[in-house]
Amino acid sequence: MTFELTGLTVFFPCYNEEANVDRVTRAALAMCRRVCPANYEIIIVNDGSRDRTGPIADELAATLPGVRAVHNHPNLGYGGALQRGFREATKDWVFYTDGDGQFDFEEIDKLLPLMPRFDIASAYRLDRKDPLMRRFNAFAWTTLVNVLFGLWLRDIDCAFKLYPRRLFEQIPMKSTGALIDTEILARAKRLGYRIGQVGVHHYPRTAGTQTGANLRVILRAFRELFLLWGDIRRTAVKDSRST
Repeated sequence: MTFELTGLTVFFPCYNEEANVDRVTRAALAMCRRVCPANYEIIIVNDGSRDRTGPIADELAATLPGVRAVHNHPNLGYGGALQRGFREATKDWVFYTDGDGQFDFEEIDKLLPLMPRFDIASAYRLDRKDPLMRRFNAFAWTTLVNVLFGLWLRDIDCAFKLYPRRLFEQIPMKSTGALIDTEILARAKRLGYRIGQVGVHHYPRTAGTQTGANLRVILRAFRELFLLWGDIRRTAVKDSRST
């Protein structure tokens, strides 16, 4: 069974990515022209950057057909940036990755074969190019999330996913921080969406600075995690009583 994209939104959040946004946008454009040439859009989500990311994004949108830029003022955090991208999407399928250039857009070819059997394609990183402590923290976080929500995914936060846009008309998105991937996947699973997995390559960051591993972000993620767990449990109980 084959799968054909009827329409594709590609977006990526950028925070202080002036050294990356041009090449990432052009790589996204090359991929879209190949896999869905008749019906695509690319959205650059500038999340309150303090460098030249915003002006560069606007210039790209003005000169490259199919590209547009949206701006969060002020910075809304990783979850807020993803929420903006999902809500701005207009095509049937939504693919997102990060704006730091650590993934190869062409590996969307690994996601597409999953779609006849699954509703969501969620990649995991092969040979993750992050410091040891960051990788250990990610393993512990993923284990905890899998236990709480029964997701059993190898890499919850891998920023290389393909979703049906209809999902975002069915679920709320409340997380403004690092919990956003967990929230979307957990709510999707509760609605019966099937989630497929495949490995993609992860490359070292060549420019810019990582911002996601500071203590404030981590503590906020844990707070949001248990609020989400309680919210989904209450919803499940309410649904069971109404049937």
